Amino acid sequence: MEENTKQEETQHNDSSDVKGPPKQRLTVCLISAAFFGSVGSSFLYGYNLSVVNAPARYIKTFYNKTWINRYDEPIGDRTVTLLWSVTVSIFAIGGLLGALTVSFLIKVLGRKGTLLANNALALIAALLLALGETAGSFEMLIIGRFIIGMDSGVSLSVLPMYLGEISPQQLRGSIGQVHSIFICLGVFIGQVLGLPEIFGQESRWNFLFGFLALPALLQLCVLPFLPESPRFLLMERRDEAGAERAFQAFLGRSDVSRELEEVHAEGRAQVTQRTASVLELVGKRSLRWQLITVIVVMSCYQLCGLNAIWYYTNGILQEAGFQPTLIPYITLSTGGIETLAAVISGLVIEKVGRRPLLIFGFSAMAVFFSLLTVFLQYQDRFSWMPYLSFTSILLLIASFCSGPGGIPFVLTGELFEQSYRPAAFMIAGTINWLSNFAVGLLFPFIQEALQTFAFLLFVVVCVSGAVFLLVVLPETKNKTFVEISQSFCKINGVSDQTHEREVKDALDTNGLRSAEVEMESCF
Repeated sequence: MEENTKQEETQHNDSSDVKGPPKQRLTVCLISAAFFGSVGSSFLYGYNLSVVNAPARYIKTFYNKTWINRYDEPIGDRTVTLLWSVTVSIFAIGGLLGALTVSFLIKVLGRKGTLLANNALALIAALLLALGETAGSFEMLIIGRFIIGMDSGVSLSVLPMYLGEISPQQLRGSIGQVHSIFICLGVFIGQVLGLPEIFGQESRWNFLFGFLALPALLQLCVLPFLPESPRFLLMERRDEAGAERAFQAFLGRSDVSRELEEVHAEGRAQVTQRTASVLELVGKRSLRWQLITVIVVMSCYQLCGLNAIWYYTNGILQEAGFQPTLIPYITLSTGGIETLAAVISGLVIEKVGRRPLLIFGFSAMAVFFSLLTVFLQYQDRFSWMPYLSFTSILLLIASFCSGPGGIPFVLTGELFEQSYRPAAFMIAGTINWLSNFAVGLLFPFIQEALQTFAFLLFVVVCVSGAVFLLVVLPETKNKTFVEISQSFCKINGVSDQTHEREVKDALDTNGLRSAEVEMESCF
């Protein structure tokens, strides 16, 4: 009787292994790749969003001194505003240029190789930014911001791609949110180091920028010892042995035949569906609304107004009535709230899903931007009104990080198959950085013209984004490529049968039967 029971249990376990992928756990290798990949990439991006806040007045003073030394007259108010706006916003121009080079770099260097080579830009930027004051050149600061923008432009496209390709399907959302968590952590550390007790002084503000070299060096020391993306190794380099070792390291088990077969199936399909260009992606009818969705989400990611909060936090809090000596400590709490919200989002994304978190985040931001506008309008009439303004800022940040802060990068990888993914990330990166530049350059002038009503523009963006996602975006949690594509078939005007036949034909042409594809892997 006991023997029969054991046989039944064995048969049940064997059948479970065949029907679906085993439940995947986090491994040291996977955690290390996410951590050290993010620390030299996402962390630096977040750090550069907030690091310009604390030393803003000292940098403007440096601009004025340099101008007097060169031209024997003080710099004009509009000129210093223009130079400061360029210093802030040229970061996004560098990011745009970096994003446009991603497709070429990942073909030549791979995902991990591109991340490693990208650290050279961070080190060069750190030197320029740290030594600009000593050299008496504000041009060095502007060029340094441009170069560190290029670094961020590359990393913001390559890192989500790398994390998505090394993560098991059950953990892809959570691992993808590590990217967002480190952006928030970078913002927080930038605020901490900007405190007057550390580097937030006139004699030490250049150390804030010298710190950029530390995360880059840390990534350079560790990432070379971690595996490359197994999908890249197998599909691009045809290195099956290397891909097998990478799968084994990331999954923590020796039997990875299921994963190898799944990637082989996708690779055979790619023989008839080569890596697509941007023009081919734009002209692909069956991907039309996926592309529109990515464009809208990435636009809202930047135009929703959070970067305006980060770039000009100190000025906003001064207008809200807080004492200048308290502002560095107040902004520190905003970074802490942002990091906490991102961590919570990473923990619940696989349970709640991408779509609800995005819609909730944008909707909540619209509400709190509206409240912030009202509170700022009446802050001079009531002594307690500035505290409500600050509370609105905290809730705005938490709402952003609950979904809109990281999920757009996860979606870009999920909505497209392997052959169209590089082009999709290039388009997403272009939209991301153009929107970032527009906010950084134009918001000071918009705020000057509209005063407290400037934030109503962001209300319109957030509401529009939430409505679009509610109508168009299907849930992608725990769905395969075919299932996600079929979710868009109706809105794209393509029948489910036509799309499914195209996929099967692509596989069958290369000798792969549909029954073999049904053995889904963890990836």
